[in-house]
Amino acid sequence: MKRKLALTNGIIYTGDNRYTDKALLIEGEFVYGIVDYTAIPPEFEIIDVEGKFVCPGLIDLQIYGTGDQLFSAELTVESIHQIEKDLLAQGCTSFYLTLATNTIALFKEAIQIYKKADPQVSLGLHLEGPFLNAAKRGAHPDELIVEATNSLVADLLADQDVVQMMTIAPECVRPEVLQLLLEKGILVSAGHSNATFDQATAAFDRGIRTVTHLWNAMSPLQHRNVGLPGATFNHASVCASIIVDGIHVSYAAAKISKAFMGRRLFLITDAVAACSKGIYQHVRNEDHFVLPDGTLSGSALTMLGAIRNCVHHADIPLDEAIRMATLYPADLIERKDLGRFEKDSIANIVVFDESFLANQVYFRGEEIKN
Repeated sequence: MKRKLALTNGIIYTGDNRYTDKALLIEGEFVYGIVDYTAIPPEFEIIDVEGKFVCPGLIDLQIYGTGDQLFSAELTVESIHQIEKDLLAQGCTSFYLTLATNTIALFKEAIQIYKKADPQVSLGLHLEGPFLNAAKRGAHPDELIVEATNSLVADLLADQDVVQMMTIAPECVRPEVLQLLLEKGILVSAGHSNATFDQATAAFDRGIRTVTHLWNAMSPLQHRNVGLPGATFNHASVCASIIVDGIHVSYAAAKISKAFMGRRLFLITDAVAACSKGIYQHVRNEDHFVLPDGTLSGSALTMLGAIRNCVHHADIPLDEAIRMATLYPADLIERKDLGRFEKDSIANIVVFDESFLANQVYFRGEEIKN
C-alpha cells in the first residue's frame, strides 16, 4: 500500500510559490498536491514539521565526492553508494557525480563502475575534461588535457548512457566534435576556457547551453574584451553554475552575476573530498580544499550552505536561492518531475531550519533515517 503523508505547519517553497498555511501531500513516491489543512484527506498521516522550511530536494550538477570518498580515486561501487548516502543526509537528492580531467582509460573504467553501481540518487556522470584549455586548467593536470577528436569522443562515449554532462573549452573543440557530443545527448558546458567573447558566443549559438563555475578558470571580463563571463551575461538563453562559498568567487561577484543573469544562474558545490592518493590529492584548508602545492582545488560546500550564503551574503532572497538549487538545474537537465512541488513530481523533499541544516529528508516519498 502506498504511504500517504501530509507535511503541515511548515513554510513551503514549491518552486515559484511560497505557502505558510497549507499542507504538502505525498502519496507513495510522488507529490499528490498542496491543499488547505481543511482539505487534507482523512487517510493521510499528519507530519508536523514545526514551522521549518520545506522545499524540493536539492540538485547538484557538479560534485566529486564527500567525506573521504573521492570517486575518481576510489573507483568502487561502494564509494558511489556512500556518496549518495552522505548527500541525502545533506538534503541533496539528485546530483551529477563528477570526474575531473583524467586518462581516457580511467574515464571508461569509471563509466563501467557507475553502471554496475546502478545509482538511485545520482542522475549520471559529469566529465569535467579532458578537452580543456591548458591556460585555464586550474587544478587539472596539464599532461592529461588532450585534443578532442571525433574518434576519441566516439570511443569514450561508446556503449554507455551514463555520461550526461561534459565541460569543454569551446575554443579548443572543433564544431564537428561539438556537434557529435550534442548528437549523443550530452549537456555541454563551457569551462576551463580562455574563449573570447566572439568564440564563446559562437559556441553558445551552436548548442552549448551552460557554463561551468562562472568566473573560475576562464577568460576574465575586461572592458575591451569581456571574454567568457561577458558572453555568458550577454546571451539570452545560456545558463551558468556558480560556487557561492566566498572563496571561489567573492560574494560581490555572486551578487553582480545574479543581477545580470536572473533565472539563468544556478548553484553547484564543486565539492571534493579529502584524498591523499592518486593525481588529485585534496587537502582541507578549513572551508575549502587545495592541492599539496596550495592550488585551490574544490569547495567544502553543501547545497544548503550555498543557499545560506546567497541569503546572508549576496542579498538573494531565500525563495530565489532555493530555486537556484532546485528548479533551475532541474529545468536545465530537462527534468520536469524534479526541483518543484507539482502533482506527480517525485517526492524528494528537504525540511531545514534557520541554521540551514537538514532536519528531515524524503527521497521518493520515504524518509531518510541517518
